[in-house]
Amino acid sequence: MINQLRIYQVPKVNRDPFLDRFRDHAARIMGTYGFRIQAMWTNETEEALSFVYLLTWEDEAEMTAAWAAFMADQDWKDIKAETSAQHGDFVLGIEDMVLTPTAFSNAIGGTA
Repeated sequence: MINQLRIYQVPKVNRDPFLDRFRDHAARIMGTYGFRIQAMWTNETEEALSFVYLLTWEDEAEMTAAWAAFMADQDWKDIKAETSAQHGDFVLGIEDMVLTPTAFSNAIGGTA
């Protein structure tokens, strides 16, 4: 089991449209491809919104296949094009981390 942490930097002006799009469309479509979203958070500064979410995967092969299917999904492509046309750029940058537990991690029953 691995986790994937994704952090999106979103222009403050697009805070609500981004969150609406993720809630109403991205999360729904991701679910059809086996994405398991464990939690979502926001962190706001005067300049931008950071949107953070944690995914759980069986292994990197599952993660890679699910992301490829999601990114190729025509519904998702159409939604991205439509919302970008309405609101401009939604994402300034994405940080992506694959988190593999250590042998002593509580995530796998260790005693950290």
